[in-house]
Amino acid sequence: MAQVTPEVLWAQRSSSTDPEKNFIYLTISVPDVPKENLKLDLKATTLTFHGHSETLKRTYHLDLSFYGEIDPENSKIHHTARNVEMKLRKKDLKEEYWPRLLKDAAKVQFLKTDFDKWVDEDEQNEAPEDDFSQFGGGMGGMPGMGGMGGMGGGDFGGIDFSKLGAGPGGDAGSDDEEEEDDEDEMPALEGEEEVKAEAAKADK
Repeated sequence: MAQVTPEVLWAQRSSSTDPEKNFIYLTISVPDVPKENLKLDLKATTLTFHGHSETLKRTYHLDLSFYGEIDPENSKIHHTARNVEMKLRKKDLKEEYWPRLLKDAAKVQFLKTDFDKWVDEDEQNEAPEDDFSQFGGGMGGMPGMGGMGGMGGGDFGGIDFSKLGAGPGGDAGSDDEEEEDDEDEMPALEGEEEVKAEAAKADK
């Protein structure tokens, strides 16, 4: 049976001080591969995956050589009915992102950016971490979101002013809606008059 290279999605975070925020998100799309039918070998610079789906009659195989080293001991793997999700701890604490996932710079068709989890390097501190909830990321996102709410609370005056400023515009908007309503009603009135006229003709 021919082997298929599964689609791989990836994203990353980086930190020079916090190992918990210095990792790679990796998702291998292998639907209907039960746990007992897969073999995953994760090392510092390589990952080998082999899995078989009996329902799809498909065998998946994947060999990856990472751009940098990871820490397999502190990496986490989560298996679902559709894929294998991993949170791979980068070994070196660095503020900079890895320029790519793989050691080889050549583009490969099966590897894609996971835009649901990706954030730009300079925006990652603002990104909520609830996008990987099964690994406890959701808890990390809560305080940050609460903090943002607190900031918003402090600026209530500004928000109110903007609402007041938008007030006349809002009224104008409602006037437009009323005019549109009038226009909608006009054809109906004309139609009724035509019906009446035709009815009058019929009576004659």
